[in-house]
Amino acid sequence: MTDRKYKETVHTDNNQYDYITVTHDENNVRIYTLKNGLKVFLAQNFDAPRIQTFIPVRTGSNNDPADNTGLAHYLEHMMFKGTSKIGTQNWEKEKELLDQISALYEEHKAEQNPEKKRKIYKKIDEVSQEASQYAIANEYDKAISSLGASGTNAHTWFDETVYKNNIPNNELEKWLKIEKERFSEIVLRLFHTELESVYEEFNRAQDNDTRLVNYELMNALFPTHPNGQQTTLGKPEHLKNPSMKAIHKYFDEYYVPNNYAMVLVGDLDFDETIQLIDQYFGTLPYKELPAKTPITEQPITEVVARTVKSPTTPRTQLAWRTDSYGTREAMLADIVANILSNRGEAGLLDLHINQTQKMLWAQAFSVGLRQYGYFSIVAVPKETQTLEEAKNMVLDEIELIKKGDFPDWMLPAIINDFKLQRMKGLETAEGLATNLYDSYIKGRTWEEELNEMDEYASFTKDDVVNFANEFFKENYVVVNKEKGVNDKLIRVENPGITPVKINRDSQSEFLKEILADKTEDIKPEFIDYQKEIVTDERNGKKLSFVKNKYNDIAQLHFIFPLGSDHDRDLGISTQLLQYLGTDTFSPEDLKKEFFKIGISNDFKTTNNQLTISLSGLEENIEKGIALLQHWMRNVQPDQEIYNQFVGTVLENRQAMKKDKNRIITALNNYTKLGSNSRFTDVISKEELENSSAEVFTDRMKKLFQYPYQVFFYGKNFETFKEYIGEYIEPESLQIPAAKLYPEPATGGNVYFINYDMVQMEMSKIGKGSEVNPLHFGKINVFNEYFGRGLSSIVFQEMRESKSLAYSAYVSYTANSELNHPDYVTTYIGTQPDKLMIAVDTLNELMNELPEVPIQFENARNAALKQIASTRVTRNNIFFNTLRLQKLNIYHDFRKDIYEQIQQLTFEDIKHFYQTEVKSIHFNTAIIGKKENLDMEAVNKMGIFKEVSLKDIFGH
Repeated sequence: MTDRKYKETVHTDNNQYDYITVTHDENNVRIYTLKNGLKVFLAQNFDAPRIQTFIPVRTGSNNDPADNTGLAHYLEHMMFKGTSKIGTQNWEKEKELLDQISALYEEHKAEQNPEKKRKIYKKIDEVSQEASQYAIANEYDKAISSLGASGTNAHTWFDETVYKNNIPNNELEKWLKIEKERFSEIVLRLFHTELESVYEEFNRAQDNDTRLVNYELMNALFPTHPNGQQTTLGKPEHLKNPSMKAIHKYFDEYYVPNNYAMVLVGDLDFDETIQLIDQYFGTLPYKELPAKTPITEQPITEVVARTVKSPTTPRTQLAWRTDSYGTREAMLADIVANILSNRGEAGLLDLHINQTQKMLWAQAFSVGLRQYGYFSIVAVPKETQTLEEAKNMVLDEIELIKKGDFPDWMLPAIINDFKLQRMKGLETAEGLATNLYDSYIKGRTWEEELNEMDEYASFTKDDVVNFANEFFKENYVVVNKEKGVNDKLIRVENPGITPVKINRDSQSEFLKEILADKTEDIKPEFIDYQKEIVTDERNGKKLSFVKNKYNDIAQLHFIFPLGSDHDRDLGISTQLLQYLGTDTFSPEDLKKEFFKIGISNDFKTTNNQLTISLSGLEENIEKGIALLQHWMRNVQPDQEIYNQFVGTVLENRQAMKKDKNRIITALNNYTKLGSNSRFTDVISKEELENSSAEVFTDRMKKLFQYPYQVFFYGKNFETFKEYIGEYIEPESLQIPAAKLYPEPATGGNVYFINYDMVQMEMSKIGKGSEVNPLHFGKINVFNEYFGRGLSSIVFQEMRESKSLAYSAYVSYTANSELNHPDYVTTYIGTQPDKLMIAVDTLNELMNELPEVPIQFENARNAALKQIASTRVTRNNIFFNTLRLQKLNIYHDFRKDIYEQIQQLTFEDIKHFYQTEVKSIHFNTAIIGKKENLDMEAVNKMGIFKEVSLKDIFGH
């Protein structure tokens, strides 16, 4: 092993706290360990007066008891329910009833007789009703949002449960006070309604095709280890028979300070922050963790084949088990994955399969876990190919690596790309904080993490080839995902929950203290775009520049006021370009050339704009421009490649029609805009098949003759201006007139798509008034107060009180362009037998806006604090101006919004609701199994029409 560049050094701060830093760490991360074993990672980032916080707990579904799978995930949900101080009006009385409920659940779990179980559950429901009169739903969220927090969430995985908040830096101590209380104890209030939400999450997962394949893959890869034997969501029989006692035991064993960390990155003072963390969390007692018996998997010695079925396009996935994250084997597997697929650029799969369109798509990747990991390849064949053929095609690419049949330049290029992606990943507070918590979860030191790049760089081509020959044998798992009916779907019955009281007008003494504890407000800073954006001109083209103050990665954007409204086939022309070469470079060689210089290219077409972007080290941007323009001006119209491209496009269209999420997008668009929209106005099969490649390549050759502007985000504008003029040709073409698409009135129509799934999903979409920027402040608070977020009226009523849906929201969306309408969207995803009750409940809420003064003030103050502590930085400075110009706004409009919210009253929101929301008429979109539809109820919603996939996709 070479000498390590990054080495730990120990320091002592002014208050005698010892901490570790790593030499040459540009982020100057400090790592403290408190006396109770709590690890604290601190780093500074002054982008905004905010702090990204993570509390990663080193436990997840792998520590679930074998008879209580899903427990860690359910506990994560319950961590948002409060404590004996947060979320209660009378803890003594509530505790007595919660203890009764806990005992009843133990009876329920032990009881085998179905009828007796139902009776016990009915008793649980009754006592839960009584207990709910003392509970205050979502008070944790009310407390945390009162700080101006954003991104409040959590997730559970194999070995981790991570709690997330981004907070204004002046609210650090209050955040610590809230989180210390949350991590001191767990109270399982509103338990059975939240459990029903977890059932809904389980049901949603069954409709998720990726999870279906992954569960089978992991089960085969890890026949004895929890990695494969315990899913995060758990088994349905365990979800239906929970133990509150087991959850308390799990919390007491694993939620101890020596088993979690505090990660804070942002505008903070090191010395003050560690003192505050010690003041609040240093008092929690150290506790030995439960002893664990290591589980060792036996080597896989043969091909293990599995089959699953669902309505979507067939695919096959192969996987080889690897050693744990950070080991030599795992790192070499990662390198091989990138030799095969390096972000779609120049890997063997990218060039030999995707670029040449030999199948629909193939990709390799590796996943490193705390114990073990895996290397995997996904392959999606064409309709004329079998899954076996697809598997053999990707195995052939692995054989090339075994033979060393890949270019010598590729390995150093991959390492350079790793370094570039690491640089990008660490430049933001969230990116750095994520790297820190991930290192902690995996049991790696920050020194090891920083030295990782040099370790990767030490591997030679011989190392990779030798590894491939030892590692890739007949020792893999293959899961074939066939098109068909999924006969493993489990349809969970609605247990019949009586709506509980949520007491939204009440506040605990704890919350009152938090709200009464005033901190000095952060003063908002609004940006002067004319000052921050430097402009110039070269050869008649406007140049805009924003300085990159963070690293050596530059971005260049050519922005054309030309989109699909001006030229329907612009987008598909840029797609075809990806498969074509020039008179000098083959298509594959072009990809290699871009990858060698570390420059990525991107073409993004919207209805009124085409943006061509280059990104990479600033020193190579000019090489990237030269290569890009050579490619576009000299592209060769290869008819054979074009014909293959057409076949791929048409097969992808068929695949889209089998994908539930794509179908929902198309159905919602049809519900909103009808049959004549941008979404359905696509080039037809006949046009594609009868066209020549020249029709599309000629567009690309002439593109730089249209009007466009240039935006450069980098360090040295003067140098950029010296060379950019050479690449700007005279403007000789005008932007064609844009096609106008109708925005029809909505109301009275119900559009349905039949799809085999567990849940039923419904959206209502209504056309509002033309966009008015003077409403933006009201819209912001209305959404926070009524329709979105954990403490919104809709969430509390639909999920907390009645447990009618895992996901439900109402959202008012302002149009991004003047003279176009706003839209209101409602969404419910739930079990079919709950859908109509959920619809009725949502209709009741929308008939008359509920008035909850406490919640309104919380929403208003949270919006103010978020605006005050947010800063517009990096390339957003420029792109914000582009967005605002579409609304005829030329200054930082957040100032207007802030001032409007400062003066906002509930009467203003009520008036906005009465005039802008209540009068809207809605169309309805529903997807699910037709046999589960309550047609009598559906017909009351409007004129029912079962639409075809051709109707909604336009092809």
